Amino acid sequence: MLKRILATTAVLAFCALPLAAQAHEKMAGDETTITGQVVDLNCNTTNGASGAGHKACAQACAKAGVPLGILSSDGTIYLPVSSKPGDPQNSKLIPFAESKVKVTGTHRMVSGLHTIEIKTVTAAT
Repeated sequence: MLKRILATTAVLAFCALPLAAQAHEKMAGDETTITGQVVDLNCNTTNGASGAGHKACAQACAKAGVPLGILSSDGTIYLPVSSKPGDPQNSKLIPFAESKVKVTGTHRMVSGLHTIEIKTVTAAT
């Protein structure tokens, strides 16, 4: 019985390998440039906190692991992501917390979530 369970598990694992490989393939996206404000996603979406008076809090939260996002002028929030596993993006945005930025990168829409893989980020005027 144990041999049958182990054999079945091995066959199922072998069949799942192509699916696992597909899960790590890079999804296509559109090269884009967005301009918006870097926001602390937790405080912004739960308390509406943003702006210069919230900068120190946003930076502290980001250093603690709370994700930063980019709130565009049309109200869309973009979540910075990386196609490299374990590659956090907050370090690219902490200096710009609660400030306006211009970001170029790859935009993807995944399950209703706007993401951007950042190539460059600069202060915007």
